[in-house]
Amino acid sequence: MKPDQSDSFWGGIIKAMGLVFGDIGTSPIYTLAVVFALTKPTPDNVFGVLSLVVWTMTILVTGEYAWLAMSLDHKGQGGEIVLREILFRVAKSNRVLSFGTLITFLGVSLLMGDGVITPAISILSAVEGIVLIPGLESVSQNTLILTAVTIAVALFIFQSKGTDRIAWTFGPIMFVWFVTLAMSGAVSLLGMPELLKAINPYYAIKFFRDNGIAAFFVLSEVILCATGGEALYADMGHLGKKPIIHAWYFVFVALLINYLGQGAFVLHNPGAKNLLFGLIQHQAPFMYIPFLILTVMATIIASQAIISGVFSVVYQGITTRLMPLMKVKYTSSKIRSQIYIGAVNWFLMVAVILMLLVFKSSSNLAAAYGMAVTGSMTVTGTMMVLIFHHTTRWKVPFAVGVTCIDFMYLLSTFSKIPHGAYWSLVIASVPLAVMLIWTNGQRFLFNRMRPLPIKSFLVSYEQIYAKGKNIAGTAIFFTRQWDTVPPYVIHCIIGSQIIYEQNVFISIIITDEPFGVATSYRKGIGTGLDVLEIKVGYMGVIDLEAILKQYEIQEKIIFYGVEDITTSNPVWQIFSIIKKLIPNFVQFYKLPARKLHGVITRIEM
Repeated sequence: MKPDQSDSFWGGIIKAMGLVFGDIGTSPIYTLAVVFALTKPTPDNVFGVLSLVVWTMTILVTGEYAWLAMSLDHKGQGGEIVLREILFRVAKSNRVLSFGTLITFLGVSLLMGDGVITPAISILSAVEGIVLIPGLESVSQNTLILTAVTIAVALFIFQSKGTDRIAWTFGPIMFVWFVTLAMSGAVSLLGMPELLKAINPYYAIKFFRDNGIAAFFVLSEVILCATGGEALYADMGHLGKKPIIHAWYFVFVALLINYLGQGAFVLHNPGAKNLLFGLIQHQAPFMYIPFLILTVMATIIASQAIISGVFSVVYQGITTRLMPLMKVKYTSSKIRSQIYIGAVNWFLMVAVILMLLVFKSSSNLAAAYGMAVTGSMTVTGTMMVLIFHHTTRWKVPFAVGVTCIDFMYLLSTFSKIPHGAYWSLVIASVPLAVMLIWTNGQRFLFNRMRPLPIKSFLVSYEQIYAKGKNIAGTAIFFTRQWDTVPPYVIHCIIGSQIIYEQNVFISIIITDEPFGVATSYRKGIGTGLDVLEIKVGYMGVIDLEAILKQYEIQEKIIFYGVEDITTSNPVWQIFSIIKKLIPNFVQFYKLPARKLHGVITRIEM
């Protein structure tokens, strides 16, 4: 979606709360509860942990994303694939470009790993608040897991319907959520205002000095307060930079007040397990059930934001040819970023349910959570260093600083590997392997299937056309670029001498603009041969049949290339399977099946 310039100042902030801040906004449900389950809540520890939380959000969210990353937009878009596109424009070294591509693959894969655990931990932590309702204390954990699984399944099934109709409610609900967090935190903080001193970084340093290596491993839990921070940059193209940054300052204050309030609560109730729910129940028992409903709604919105974010990243990967083609459904006539990718949706659903069944509680999930997030942050920081080195050198020290801090947090999460963090890596390895195999396989095919320049092709084409044995009607051939003819076209027209009275080469070119469609039609580049060139933004969608009607092209048959791969190499065998499973080019653009005719080219890899 293009940023809506018609939004008011507050309208933009409210929208940003619903679309961008669901993940980081629901972190207070579990962050401090997990930290103080492992760290004794003494006054010194509480001050130290709160100081770490404050400065983690300040440096890794405000510093890294709101200030540094959001200064690196490309046509208003953000995200790790966009950082790669920017790097390709400013860097000349092949080593730097190869390294940038590799870590981009890694960052995108880790984002998908994060996209699995986030809905699982958010929904289950909210559902676990049921046991604090009087009379429901004995509800079994299995019942809570079943409830969470039911909510997750409903959420993923609903994706294909699109969130356009209810998206307008996300912002107001999250606004109420953040106001509630701020108010509950402020009331608790009034009883212990001296906790405001935790904003001083001295207490974080003192915590390290007093606890040594144990404090370092606490970072692996503290980082949970910053999960979702990457959405500020990744979702920048949805609303624009200013509304997101303005909303973040409001969200940051609300989260800060709530974390300080939870700190006051745990000092008064050191045995409490679920701090946020315990805080609300202590302050206003009669409001607990409405708050629990609000919490479930907020976690569903947070999960929706992550799922939509993964769809957007995968779509960017498809249009930039980093990922294989997948069937894409556009679920909104107004919001162009509202898409649905079935293969990704069902992969995420199965993985989320698996996480819920394997870990069984939000505390166990938290023990495995954070590695993918910190890995993605480290990738973003590294890419920023490479880009700033070629563009804005005075920012390099700041980018290096936040990247070093990212790396420190990433190292701390290695302690979580035995507790299940390896699941994030296992899940992330799937898209990583697909991207590596796909891009290398496509490069191999391109090198083996050298296209023929149009001038050389036209010599043979004119000779065959002049024989007068042409088939009545119009044939369409797809080419990557109209001035280079792919092997399947050569095989079809020159090799088999299948030539129609009217032939049209269609070239679809992905531009560096996020949206927009431009077409040009060139008649007579050869006898009975025209060219239709379509330029489309990398986040855009084209209605190919409508464009054909616009130029009065009444195709009789549509030819496209199909590679028949034979290989004994196991990696290329996987590539061959991917090629067979995914929709081909013409299926991706939903052309009429009755007119399609695949031309097979056998290739040995």
